[in-house]
Amino acid sequence: MAVQPEGTPCWADAMFGDTEGAKSFYGDVLGWTFGEASTEFGNYTEAYSDGKAVAAVVPPMPGAEGQSAWCLYFASPDAAATATKIRANGGEILMEPMKVGDFGTMLLARDPSGVVFGVWQAGVHEGFEATAVPGAYCWAEVFTREPEKSDAFFTAVFPYRAQQMQDDAIDFRIFNLGEETVLGRMKMTDEFPPEVPPYINVYFTVEDCDAAVAKATERGAVLRFGPMSSPFGRFAALCDPQGASFSVLDTSKTEGEMPKMSDVS
Repeated sequence: MAVQPEGTPCWADAMFGDTEGAKSFYGDVLGWTFGEASTEFGNYTEAYSDGKAVAAVVPPMPGAEGQSAWCLYFASPDAAATATKIRANGGEILMEPMKVGDFGTMLLARDPSGVVFGVWQAGVHEGFEATAVPGAYCWAEVFTREPEKSDAFFTAVFPYRAQQMQDDAIDFRIFNLGEETVLGRMKMTDEFPPEVPPYINVYFTVEDCDAAVAKATERGAVLRFGPMSSPFGRFAALCDPQGASFSVLDTSKTEGEMPKMSDVS
């Protein structure tokens, strides 16, 4: 795949204290196979679906042990310039732009509401080799308790055009790059325990949502929501055995009408 336009979700990885356990779990649930661990880069291990790179798992760096979580990376033509915009708009840089061999340049950041994300300036590694096919990334949503902060931040850092869902019962927004919708934003309600921090929920495509949920829970995952049918497909939210949240989506089973969206000035 070619280098993605600025602001496009382009890669996902997660740190796991038990990387072998993570490989076994996601191999079972999403059908992933894994490459050799790259000892030069902290045993970073790429995951493949049908031979194409779709994500990666890595052990925590010394001193960084803690809750496992998926991290979504957004494409940038210049990571240093994006870091400047992040700071200028109230965000925090958690890891300064760092060159990763000839693969590219990464940074980690936190938005003003507490959402952690990554930025990737592609070198020879351009990001996802496949999306929206079984086992691959297909969608992501920013979950935040302070949507006004996240909304202002992401549209200032990336060239997004925002649209709000016309529904008084739910505070949901999408971000578009040109004609393509690339990211959602959901306000966290009181249903989320206070100890759950804001985060980006990453969706992986599956052929059968209910079968994927059954396999995941059999392997020790906790079902948080669903399975539920929607105009976008049948989906469910899960927490893997090491505590990392993710969702699965079967885009072939859609139900209901697409929600009405209105442009946000």
